[in-house]
Parts: sequence; C-alpha cells; structure tokens
Amino acid sequence: MEVDTETQVMDVTARIVTPGSAITSDPGFIRGHGTFGEGPTIYSSVAGVIERINKLVSVRSLKQRYGGEIGDIVVGRITEVAAKRWRVDVNSRQDGVLLLSSINLPGGIQRRKSESDELQMRTFFSEGDLVFAEVQSYFADGALSLHTRSIQYGKLRNGTFVAVFPQLVPRSRTHFHTLPCGVDVVLGVNGYIWISKHVSAAKVEANAEHIYSDKNEPISDEERESIARVANCVQLLNRLYVKITETSIIFAYEESLGHAPKDLLALDVAAELAHSVTGRLRQQS
Repeated sequence: MEVDTETQVMDVTARIVTPGSAITSDPGFIRGHGTFGEGPTIYSSVAGVIERINKLVSVRSLKQRYGGEIGDIVVGRITEVAAKRWRVDVNSRQDGVLLLSSINLPGGIQRRKSESDELQMRTFFSEGDLVFAEVQSYFADGALSLHTRSIQYGKLRNGTFVAVFPQLVPRSRTHFHTLPCGVDVVLGVNGYIWISKHVSAAKVEANAEHIYSDKNEPISDEERESIARVANCVQLLNRLYVKITETSIIFAYEESLGHAPKDLLALDVAAELAHSVTGRLRQQS
C-alpha cells in the first residue's frame, strides 16, 4: 500500500524527535538546521521538535541558547562595567553590550554623555544588577547591542528572578504584564523572567529620578506570597515544557490556589497543575 509522503511529513512536524530519528525520505525536501542526510533520507541531529517551512525541514532543539533578534525584549544581569559600556548576561553565546549612550539619565534626560557621566557609571548600573532592555542592533562580532531609552526599561527591583528555556517564551506585542493578583511580570524572550510587586506607571513617572535606585520598596507578606506563588508557577510550567505567557501563568496561578506555594514544585503537584493548564489552554484555542 502506498504511503502519502506529504501527509506523513505533515504528521511528524508536530512530534519530538531524538538524534538519529528518520524524518522523511522524500527527495523533494531540503535539509535545514538540526538535520543531516544519508542518501535520500533526512535524519535529526539533535533532540527537538520538527519544523517545516514549505520544503525546508529543520529541528528546533529543546534546549538551546538564546539567539537574539532586533526588537527583542530581554532581561539581563550586569556582569562587567567597562569603558563607556556595561556587559550584560542575556543567556546568549556571548554577553550583550549596553552602551552609556544607550541609556536615559535620571529624570528621563536625553543628552550627549560626558566624562563625568562615565565616572558615575556604577551609580547607574553595577555588577549583579538586573536590567530590562531592548535589542537595538548587532556588533560586528555578533554581540547584541541593548538600549534602555524608555521609561519602562531600566533597573529591576522589588522582586525575584526565574530562568526558563528561551523556547518557551514567545515573542509578543508586550512582554510586561500586570497579573490580576497584583504582581508584575517581565517575560524576557531570552528566558530570563522578573516577577515583582506591582508599581503603577504613574508612580514610576513621578519618581523617574529613582530609576537607578538600589533600594527596594516595602513588600507586605501577602505580596511576598503572591510573588513566590507566581515564581513557582513559572518554574513548574518550565519543568513540564509548557509555553510561558500571561495567559498560562494566570491559569497556573488560579489552579495553584488549593496548594501552598512551597508545594507547587513537588513533581506530582506540578504534573497535575500542568495538565489542568494545558487543558484550559486547548479549550481557549
């Protein structure tokens, strides 16, 4: 009985493959990233998900470093203060670069940076600080050039940091979300996520001169519990490889209310919640 190769390949595009798995023997298909060929057959060279664009077949690795595209919203950690620039860990093959000329000064001032500004660079960002930034361009060596020329970007405070697989954070119109539980979430497409107490935009604008402050605001016990619950919800979605979006986090938070925050990382509880979340996501779609 003849097998419709076209239909067969369409079926396998949705599945996860391991290194050495045969994808298709149709000579009409082209090998892409994550594949190799022997004769007419295309095999997977990595563990990942098969993706198809017309006749191009590739395999997207389940675990890979963030590649970076212009316009991406990222969360990064300052690793070094250098001459007129900061080096930023953005979960990529090499550190990103935030130039002194690519930031706003306290008060939202935009002007040419002077030698005195260079001497005060550590008052803006120092090693270990977390920043919310946008990818502006690439340097010749492939490093990402970042900028924080917006009131919404800058130093992150009042919360906790969670690292997830970059593949689970899709690019969207906005990556800054305020959840119904009163928690702000910054979803960096590089897999770095910041979860903090809610601060209104009006308050941020009124205190623009404090954008580089290292001092956290008072956080109540209820806010701490909400932040911890959201952080653990993000970790369980990551552990069970569920897409991390505003909707999936809200669903996970609502499903988790019957458990204490510390219990959410138990494997049986995480599996139960992930099953409930994926079910609700399928119903929504």
